[in-house]
Amino acid sequence: MAKNKRNINMPRPNIMWLWSAITLVIVGYWIFSNDEAAPIKSNWATVEQMVEAGDVEKIMVVNRDEARVVLKESSTEALRESDIRYKSVPKSGHQLYFNIGSVDSFKTDLEKAEERSGQSVVLTFENEKPWYDSWLVGLLPWVIMFGVWFLLMRGMARGGGGAGGGIMNVGKARAQEFDQSDPDKRITFKDVAGLEEAKVEIMEIVDFLKNAPKYRELGAKIPKGALLVGPPGTGKTLLAKAVAGEANVPFLSISGSDFVEMFVGVGASRVRDLFDQAKKKAPCIVFIDEIDAIGRARGKNAGFSGNDERENTLNQLLTEMDGFQTNAGVIVLAATNRADILDKALMRAGRFDRQIEVGLPELNERKEIFEVHLRKLKLDKDLDREFLAKQTPGFSGADIANVCNEAALIAARHNKDFVGKEDFLAAVDRIIGGLERKNKIISPEEKKTIAYHEAGHATVSWLLEHANPLVKVTIIPRGKALGAAWYLPEERQITTREQMMQELASLLAGRIAEEKFFGHLSTGALNDLERVTKTCYAMVAYYGMSEEVGSMSYYDSTSQSDMAFTKPYSERTAQQIDDEVRALIAKARAMAEQIIDEHREGLIELAELLLDKEVVFTEDVERIFGKRPGKENSKE
Repeated sequence: MAKNKRNINMPRPNIMWLWSAITLVIVGYWIFSNDEAAPIKSNWATVEQMVEAGDVEKIMVVNRDEARVVLKESSTEALRESDIRYKSVPKSGHQLYFNIGSVDSFKTDLEKAEERSGQSVVLTFENEKPWYDSWLVGLLPWVIMFGVWFLLMRGMARGGGGAGGGIMNVGKARAQEFDQSDPDKRITFKDVAGLEEAKVEIMEIVDFLKNAPKYRELGAKIPKGALLVGPPGTGKTLLAKAVAGEANVPFLSISGSDFVEMFVGVGASRVRDLFDQAKKKAPCIVFIDEIDAIGRARGKNAGFSGNDERENTLNQLLTEMDGFQTNAGVIVLAATNRADILDKALMRAGRFDRQIEVGLPELNERKEIFEVHLRKLKLDKDLDREFLAKQTPGFSGADIANVCNEAALIAARHNKDFVGKEDFLAAVDRIIGGLERKNKIISPEEKKTIAYHEAGHATVSWLLEHANPLVKVTIIPRGKALGAAWYLPEERQITTREQMMQELASLLAGRIAEEKFFGHLSTGALNDLERVTKTCYAMVAYYGMSEEVGSMSYYDSTSQSDMAFTKPYSERTAQQIDDEVRALIAKARAMAEQIIDEHREGLIELAELLLDKEVVFTEDVERIFGKRPGKENSKE
């Protein structure tokens, strides 16, 4: 029994090697087999006697090196019968061959032998290539073609097939299965910080997989799919893994781009195979990351592309999720940050029944995320987690992880024993503004212009109630910027027109300060002007904040408008929008000019302080201008 078991477990031989061996045997037999007898090697002394006896009919000198002797028919028969050594000489062709040293000396010796015998021998000269030359010329192109074809098929089989490889597996889905049985590798909701609302929505799916009879008794049906929508780095994939870990069911993960292949029909075949695998493992969760790779709206590129393989793949996915077949126990989770471009048929109830927003974390959620990523770091005992959360508004979970890693790298670079507050602030500055470029060559005139430009931003933003509060301002170049000001924006859900106007004024303050103190314009305000222009057009054309244009919005949140190649408004309206944008910029500019004129001395003092220290913090600005007007934002 043990012997049979060993034989069963032995790997099966590869059929390609078997066919290769058979081919080599046939070719070798064809080349080297010869039914006729082979000529016998001899020497000139023996052949000379045969010439004198009149037995030689012809001698062929091949490649000026080898002489082949053709005997007369009667002489060949007599030679085969008289001498056992020559019994196997061929009856046709040449019977003997020998090597000659020099062609001239051989001709001389042959002529002497002919004189003695009184008979002449036909002497010819030929050039002959080795047999393998012709074989190589004939077979080499075929060998190369076969080798290229074999490598190409093998590569495509590895790239398109499943774990088994082989050309027949090109239509297999390359889904990665995560084993949730190992406690060390298992991910649960405890490992996902923040995302409380998303957890509540998706918990029903977990509860159904654990307690399915409770729902079936009431006639309830579990959602067939849930779509996780949110910006990059917010934890959509991590949340999907946590769902599988909580439910303790098989988890198949695949990317949307894995379905796309150069062969027609491969994408649809992989979709079928994916759901076949999931049905065998049911109850099972299928997670498709970046589903927009195959889920784009159909028919939008008609006429521009003749390849509809992507649409065929989408059609098969739609059928598998809600077709005539039933996928009991298979739940599809998908993630994307481009839900606006997905096909409407994919988003309807019965396929992706729920859209779960996975947005950027709020203050308390960022604090929880910091707690997760700070576990592995050696930290200063006095480090305030809440302070770190306040310094990172708008950061995603991936950004926070990057901040923690950068802080540890900075601390190690300075040979510190632990990671402190200043390391985290430096890491935030590095991620937001880029690497410091202290060695960048800047003339004194340029440095002064930069200082007054940044002082203008800091002055106006500090003295306007609704502008973002200043954290620090520097004239040390970072990344592409020659100077920068850091603000701590208030985390609000809606923004009023007044707040946006004050933000515009603070952005224009740098350009205005250059004009008033130096009387010229520079290219340093490019980024400020770009942000001002985009904000003003959004206020007029999107948010309806213009009395002239009215309460109208030309924003297409779905990105599926039928008027994609034309403006959704007339030329007259376009002119009105341009006029209103100029009016808003003029109003914001006037607001900034008034503040700069009223606090001219303070701005000069702040600029000179920047030239001296290069970095100025909130305390210095407060000492010059006093406390900010309105409510205190620094502790919120």
